[in-house]
Amino acid sequence: MSLKGQITEDMKSAMKAGEKDRLKVLRLILAAIKQVEVDKRIELDDPTVLAVLDKMVKQRRDSIEQFQKGGRNDLADIELAEIAVLETYLPEQLSEAELEAMIDAAIHSTGAESIRDMGKVMGQIKSQAAGRADMGAVGARVKARLS
Repeated sequence: MSLKGQITEDMKSAMKAGEKDRLKVLRLILAAIKQVEVDKRIELDDPTVLAVLDKMVKQRRDSIEQFQKGGRNDLADIELAEIAVLETYLPEQLSEAELEAMIDAAIHSTGAESIRDMGKVMGQIKSQAAGRADMGAVGARVKARLS
């Protein structure tokens, strides 16, 4: 079953079980997927759905940061709960060691020597780590390595 189909089935079961908070997040996910499908006029495959989910998690992390700065921990808690639901559909995150090994391999295989080669390295890492790592944090690590 496709990831989109799985989310739809989970929405139905959340509806039957009366899980209002989970149902709300699942509806948000399906709305975001539908929005991309309508905008691009295509049916999304699993990697594209993962990209949508990854974007949603990133948006919520940014919101949490802003809410905490503003002293609105109640809203930050809601965002954390939404992230927990979203992450159930994302692949397992890479460990620190796996991420470092991936960065080393990408730098070695592309022959990167300076910060100018960062695009090549990030391009290779992005294809391997999509949905499994925060690409902003990965970019910062690669930049530090190449500087």
